[in-house]
Amino acid sequence: MTAITVLTVPVFSTLCNEAFRLRREVFIIEQNVPPEEEFDADDLSAYHVVAIKSGDVCGTLRVILAKDYVKIGRVVTGIAWRGQGVASAMLRHAMEEHKNVRDGRFHLAAQSDKMALYERFGFKAYDGEFLDVGIPHFNMKNF
Repeated sequence: MTAITVLTVPVFSTLCNEAFRLRREVFIIEQNVPPEEEFDADDLSAYHVVAIKSGDVCGTLRVILAKDYVKIGRVVTGIAWRGQGVASAMLRHAMEEHKNVRDGRFHLAAQSDKMALYERFGFKAYDGEFLDVGIPHFNMKNF
């Protein structure tokens, strides 16, 4: 089994640009998210995490330092690498890297069919299900 390398990379670096390509592939092409909804100003100040397996960027997520918590978002695993622990490796990395920020309080909006992944990391849903870009989501937090 090939190891997964997880790194935090600068915005617009070669690896981050590959992460943006992967986000376009999954969110815009596969999930039909409007392009204007996918990329936003938060990408300029976010921490970008990439997962690399067999020399390819196979996953990404971003971390935003909000006022009261650390927000994890735009979690993507390429179709060929799903079910191989890529998202878990990235979440572990992001949460470890930011565990001393905002008192270790994390928040995210999970696509409803992916909640079990986040529950394994201590996240709990709150409020009701809502649609974001036409996809059912739940807000989740681990504090």
